[in-house]
Amino acid sequence: MKALVLEKYNHLVYKDVPDPEISSDEVLVQVKACGICGSDIHGFDGSTGRRIPPLIMGHEASGVIVKTGSNVKGWKAGDRITFDSTVYHQDDWFTLKGLYNLSDNREVFGVSPGTYKRNGAFAEYLAVPQHILYKIPENVTFEQAAMVESVAVALHSINISGLEPGNTTVVIGAGMIGVFVIKLLKISGASCIIAIDISEKQLERAEKAGADYTFLAEEDNLIEKIKSVTGNRGTDIAFEAVGKNPSANLAFEAVRKGGKIVLIGNITPVIEFPLQKVVTSELKVSGSCAICGEYEAVLNFIKMGRICVDDQISAVAPLSEGAAWFERLYKNEEDAGKVILVP
Repeated sequence: MKALVLEKYNHLVYKDVPDPEISSDEVLVQVKACGICGSDIHGFDGSTGRRIPPLIMGHEASGVIVKTGSNVKGWKAGDRITFDSTVYHQDDWFTLKGLYNLSDNREVFGVSPGTYKRNGAFAEYLAVPQHILYKIPENVTFEQAAMVESVAVALHSINISGLEPGNTTVVIGAGMIGVFVIKLLKISGASCIIAIDISEKQLERAEKAGADYTFLAEEDNLIEKIKSVTGNRGTDIAFEAVGKNPSANLAFEAVRKGGKIVLIGNITPVIEFPLQKVVTSELKVSGSCAICGEYEAVLNFIKMGRICVDDQISAVAPLSEGAAWFERLYKNEEDAGKVILVP
């Protein structure tokens, strides 16, 4: 089969590789669409340390089952599917507690951090365990289904936050995940949604997605501006969707006393932690890791027209052109929307 292989950092090659073999509880999926994630771009140059070459990246995908293992039940060739980006153990202690995203020895498609290597979906075919499959509704396209992973990550962060109707919120980082957090906050009853980013173009996206107020991160008196639209208190919840020190510290400053910070971004391994601020303001800090059961809800949202993903797709291109698209995204030559590659 053909695949887009990260042979070394900053060097992708479209080439022939062996077809994957499936185990008894897996299905063979013919990949129909796979999105380029921001984490793939950061993995492309080795900056995250989580995509050690050689590797086939890609974890935001959809396709059609072409073959099933001997122990597969309820799935057949021809089924249109998408799948969780995380491969987890069903009998793991965390999984049994409803926390499969924290499962010991879990793996992510298209990731190779040094402790494991699991090739991803920038390829014609992929072996996928049956327990992470989800059926695509008839009125949802393969391209839309490839967006489910991003929306599910955003929805998981909102589930983690304990959002209540009427809460005031700030989303720091209006990239793909941040925009979907905004869209989901809008339909979840947030009374005020503030978006902050370093890019005016990103803030335009945030406003279209439903943000009530948008601010550039470097604006003067930014915290005072946030307080001025939140009863002079700060927001009830801050969602940090960047993963760097300045944006994380901004989240700590933007919430009210007793507020909550949800950290989604995962670029920087270590950030400064304002201990006295957290203690004296009784702030609640939560990490939001990947997805934990949100796929079905997101597919239903798309099916019923509750959330639009098409407006975040900037290009659909052949997988054979993938290396050129990675270069353009890495150099910020492209619109910041999602690029979907089609084998």
